[in-house]
Amino acid sequence: MSMFKRTRREIPGLNTSSLPDLIFTVLFFFMIVTHMRKVTLKVRYQVPQGTELTRLTKKTAVSYIYIGKPAVGSDIDKAKTAIQLNDKYATTTDIIDYIAAEKSRMTPEDQQQMTVSIKADKNTKMGIISEVKQALRKSKALKISYSATEK
Repeated sequence: MSMFKRTRREIPGLNTSSLPDLIFTVLFFFMIVTHMRKVTLKVRYQVPQGTELTRLTKKTAVSYIYIGKPAVGSDIDKAKTAIQLNDKYATTTDIIDYIAAEKSRMTPEDQQQMTVSIKADKNTKMGIISEVKQALRKSKALKISYSATEK
């Protein structure tokens, strides 16, 4: 005597038509946000700590020099301190050519604001830092920045 007929209702399927748009949006977000490493580090360095630190503003006008102990698996003597320019080991005499090549790839505005950032191990001897600074003076790169972390 039932007046109402019971019908089984099915749950509608999940609409996946907008799923590709969502996936490509997330993929695009991560492509924009992530930072791709430009240089493979071949030296190990532990950055010193400092108190009066400022951030570099224009990173396109910054060239990096890494100074530290050679990484594991390198063919350089482990007891010596190595200098790395881009992806290769170098000496202080190679710095002049490196700076000239870096200046040639920059725009004239960036050449005026060019800064050389020295990322050196905190146990690096000051003699090596002085040699690097002398080579930078010869190549007319007078704006020098030292990388450090906040204390």
